[in-house]
Amino acid sequence: MAATVAMTVVLRPGPPTSLDLHGRLTPAALTAALASLPPCTPTLHRHTDHHHTLTLPPPPFPAGRLSDLLTGAAAGEGRPGAARGHHAAAHPADAGCATDAGCATHPTDAGCAAPTGCAAHTGCGDQEPERLPPTTPLQHDVLLDAMTHPGAGLHVEQLHWRWYGPLDTPRFAAAWQTLYDTEAVLRTALARPAAPGATPLLAVHPHAAPQLERHPRGSADWHALLLSERMREFDLYRPGTALRIALLEEPGPVFRVLLTYHQALLDGWSARLLQRTLYRAYLADGRPVGSERRPDIRDHMRWLARQDPAPARAFWARTGAPPGAAGLPGHRTAGRPRLRGHGRTRQRLTPHEARHLRNWAAAHGATESTALHTAWALQLHRATPHAPAVTFAAAVSGRGIPLPGAERLPGPLRGALPLHVRIDPATPLTRLLSALAGQALEAASYEWVSPGQAAQWSPPTPHGPDAGARRIPDSLIAFEAHAPTGPADDDPVHTELATEGVRVGAAEAIGAHTAHPLTLTAHHDTDGGLVLTCVYDRTRITDSDAAETLAQTTLLLRELPATTGGTTTVAEALTLLDAGPVPRIARPAPAARTLRILRAAARTGAGTICLVPPPDAPPGCYDALAAAYPGPQTLTTVAPPADARTVLAALRPALARGEPLLLGGFSGAGSLACEVAERIASHGWHPPLVAIGGALTTQGDPDPVRALARTLETAAAAATTTARP
Repeated sequence: MAATVAMTVVLRPGPPTSLDLHGRLTPAALTAALASLPPCTPTLHRHTDHHHTLTLPPPPFPAGRLSDLLTGAAAGEGRPGAARGHHAAAHPADAGCATDAGCATHPTDAGCAAPTGCAAHTGCGDQEPERLPPTTPLQHDVLLDAMTHPGAGLHVEQLHWRWYGPLDTPRFAAAWQTLYDTEAVLRTALARPAAPGATPLLAVHPHAAPQLERHPRGSADWHALLLSERMREFDLYRPGTALRIALLEEPGPVFRVLLTYHQALLDGWSARLLQRTLYRAYLADGRPVGSERRPDIRDHMRWLARQDPAPARAFWARTGAPPGAAGLPGHRTAGRPRLRGHGRTRQRLTPHEARHLRNWAAAHGATESTALHTAWALQLHRATPHAPAVTFAAAVSGRGIPLPGAERLPGPLRGALPLHVRIDPATPLTRLLSALAGQALEAASYEWVSPGQAAQWSPPTPHGPDAGARRIPDSLIAFEAHAPTGPADDDPVHTELATEGVRVGAAEAIGAHTAHPLTLTAHHDTDGGLVLTCVYDRTRITDSDAAETLAQTTLLLRELPATTGGTTTVAEALTLLDAGPVPRIARPAPAARTLRILRAAARTGAGTICLVPPPDAPPGCYDALAAAYPGPQTLTTVAPPADARTVLAALRPALARGEPLLLGGFSGAGSLACEVAERIASHGWHPPLVAIGGALTTQGDPDPVRALARTLETAAAAATTTARP
C-alpha cells in the first residue's frame, strides 16, 4: 500500500533548474515520481534528512510536473519494480546529466549560463559580451506583449522577395555572416538580470552565426513555411537568433528569400536596410565591405538613456485623450467570435485612386497617412457618435529623432503613439483633416516615447469598471511612407547583380500580429497602388466584421477626394457609409485578465505572490492563506480554471512595474506555475521561484494551508538572499 509523503517543493527555474525538497524523502518515492517522466538522471544533494536539492535537466524536462508528483498524495512508495525503470535517485557524486539517457547538455531557453560563453553555443567565445543599458521602454512593451500571449506569434514580422537567377548558397551564407560581423544588432541578445524585479538586459556578443535554412524544391509549401516560421518561438538569449533566414527553391532558377524577425530587436525599416546591405556583401563574395555600422543599437540606447522624460510626460498629461474617448465599438449582446488566432484581409486602391487621394490630402496641407487617420476616425465616430472623442494609435518610424544617422540604423525603433480627436458632425471635414495632421506633427517630437510610457503619462480613466486605468488604444494605424525598393531603383547594386544574371523582385512585408485587436496597415505596391491590410484578433473580431471594416475604410479613401469639397461636413461625409452596417468587437472578460487580491502589501516594493489554482480547484481555495501567510508581499490569485495565458495576462502589471514575483500553489499547480515561470524567464525577466505545498487532501499534514504558508516563507527568503546570474 502506498505511503503518503508530506513534501513541499521550492522550484528554482534554470539554468539549471533545481528543486529544494522539504520533508521526508525516500529513494522509492523519488523513483516512483520520476518513473512517469522522460528518462534522464538528475542530481540529488542531501542537506539533512528532511532537506534535499534535486538538480534537473534543462527544459523541456517537466520540472513542474515532478513537483506535483512529489507533493501529491500519490508520492509514496512506488509500484513494485519501479526502481528498475529508467530513473534512479542520483548520488551527489553522480553530478550532471547522463548524456546516454537522451538529455540535452545545455539549456535551450535561457542562453549561455557561463559568464564568458561556452563551446556548446555557436557564437559563444572567450570574449566577454558587451553589456548594454536595460532594454528600452519600447522593447520592454514588446517583450511584455510577446510573453503574455503564448502561442500567438506576437511581434514577429516577415519580409520576403524572389531571387531570379543563380544563387550560390555558400556565398549567400558568407554574405549574411558579413552582416552579422558588422551589424551589432544581429549579435545582440537578452542577458539574464541578476536580481528579482530587474528590467530585462541586453548584451552585444563578439560573434554570432546566421540562422539560415535552405529548403530544396518541393520540400516545403510556401504558405506553410510562412506560418511555421512566424509561429516558431525565438530564443532571444542566443545571439543571432532574433532573425531567421529561409531559402525556398522554386521551379526554374528562382528562390524565395524569407526573413522572419522579432520586433524586440528589429523592425521593418531594419529589414530593408539589411536587404540592401546583403546584396553588396554578396557581390563582394562575402568579404567585409566596411567596418561596423555606426550609429548602431548601442548608440540609440545610450541616446534614449540621456533623454529627459519630463517634457514628454507633460505633453501626454496635457494632450491625452479625454475621459470617455471611444475606440473600437463593442458588441451589444450576442455575436462573440469563437475562432482563435489572427486573421488577415486586404483591399487595394488603384494607382489612379491612390494618386487622387494623395493630391486631395496635399491640397489641404496633409499627407496620405493623415487621410487614412481621418477615414478611421470617421468610422469610430459613426459607431460611437455620443463619445467626446475617438482615439487610436498611429505608427511612427522612431527615426525622426535628433540622432545623426538614425535613418540608417537597424534596430527596434518603430513605435506607436496615441492620437485622439473631438468630432463635431457639423464641422467641415477639412478641419478634421487639419486637426489630425496638427496632432500627429506635435506628437512626432516625442516619437521615441513607447506606447506604455504614453499611456502611463496620460490622464487615467476617472470612473467606471476601469477607473484609474491608463489604456493603450485598441486599434493601430500604420502607413509605410516609402514604396518598396524594386529592381527599377537607381541603386547600382541591381545593375551589378544583373551582370551576374541575377534579378531580385520587390520585397513584400507581412506585418506582425500585435496586442491591438485590430491593426490597419497601408503601403504602396510597385505599380503605385495603395494596399490596405487589416490584421485582427479572431477571438475578438469576426471575419465578416473585419472584412466590412476594411471595405468601409477603402470606400472612404476612394470616395472622399471625389465627393467632398471645402465645405463638406463630417455628417455629409459619413453618408457614404449609410448602406453598410457598423462592425463590432467583442470585449474581453475583465475578471479573466486581472489578479484577485487576497491581501494587500504591507509596504511598497514588497513584491507580489501569485497563487496558481490547480486543475479543478474550487473558487476561494486560497482565501485562508491571507491570514496564514505572514509575509509583506501582496497576496493574489487568479480565478479558476486558469491557463498560462490567463495567469501571464493577470501578472502583466506587476511585471511591467518590475516588482519581485513569487509563484505558488497547492500540489497540482506546479506544472502551470513552472510553465509561467519559464515563459517569464525566456523573455528577459528574472525567473520567479515556484513554491508548491502539499495537496489539499494530503493526510500527512492536518493543515495544508499552513504547510503552503511555510513553503512560501521559505521561497520568499530564498528569493531575497540569493540572486542567480
